[in-house]
Amino acid sequence: MSMYRDRVHRGSARATVLRTVGTRERRSLLTAPRVPTVGIDIGGTKVMAGVVDADGAILEKVRTETPDKSKSPQVVEDTITELVLDLSDRHDVHAVGIGAAGWVDADRSKVLFAPHLNWRNEPLRDRLAGRLAVPVMVDNDANTAAWAEWRFGAGRGQDHLVMITLGTGIGGAILEDGAVKRGKYGVAGEFGHMQVVPGGHRCPCGNRGCWEQYSSGNALVREARELAAADSPVAYNIIERVGGRVGDITGPLITELAREGDAMCVELLQEIGQWLGVGIANLAAALDPSCFVIGGGVSAADDLLIAPARDAFRRQLTGRGYRPEATIAKAQLGPEAGMVGAADLARLVARRFRRANRRRVERHERYERAGRR
Repeated sequence: MSMYRDRVHRGSARATVLRTVGTRERRSLLTAPRVPTVGIDIGGTKVMAGVVDADGAILEKVRTETPDKSKSPQVVEDTITELVLDLSDRHDVHAVGIGAAGWVDADRSKVLFAPHLNWRNEPLRDRLAGRLAVPVMVDNDANTAAWAEWRFGAGRGQDHLVMITLGTGIGGAILEDGAVKRGKYGVAGEFGHMQVVPGGHRCPCGNRGCWEQYSSGNALVREARELAAADSPVAYNIIERVGGRVGDITGPLITELAREGDAMCVELLQEIGQWLGVGIANLAAALDPSCFVIGGGVSAADDLLIAPARDAFRRQLTGRGYRPEATIAKAQLGPEAGMVGAADLARLVARRFRRANRRRVERHERYERAGRR
């Protein structure tokens, strides 16, 4: 398995190898109040894992390619296990949190559906907890990214936050009063599939006119490629840059050319930003948050994207001029937000496990004392 490692800091604390330490002994270590945990971000192309401390600092991270989606779920679980075991050779890991690109049930135990992986009602939490012998938490990757931004990034101090993740599609998450709102069935926050244009572009979800067909990385690239394929005069610069290979046009290239002043690329990002603002105004009408945090790969365009989004938001906001406006901020933690948030949420699970374990021990001691009387 090819693996990329970025060791930010390597402490001198005793390393624990999960392979050789029993479940009971590992769990007894959870008395530490600020224990390190592992966060894992699983996407369509990569699996990234990192050891994160209680302040959100990444002590070390490793990364590998995501196994092909045609392979069995067991292959992906093997990959996750190997990454955690590799990190545990050098760090005393107490819990594992997983942010998965897919629908996770309300109990945060099963991946109901993952568009990029062969997971259908997959009991991921229990399978991995059995192999790793530590508490495991599973959540949607947008939820874990939003949690990280609320705890350590652009959403600090906000009591009602909505995160929008712009990548290939659009994901999202809702936080209120320090809690992620997952909905009755665990799949809240799928904002990308709100219909904004009846009868519009076909979406892979099967519907037409979904928001992510107008404001996402896919939408940005689709528009640029259509102009280039039509040999539009406004596309000559990008056509020349890719040597006439329209399929080589990517979102990062469009952003790069926009920063250099290419008029077409600037206009495309403005259009994506305007659609972003329209969707945010709809979410403000429904959820009334204090802050929107914009993350994901497309947010790297900064104000080329976010400035037109703010303008469209103000124009479309229901009751504009007579209500407080939510702030719109760019995410601060970048592509590592999902990993950091998963680790931090896992720390909460570890603490709950520690308290429950302590209560079981206390009950057992009470029964033993009562039996000796």
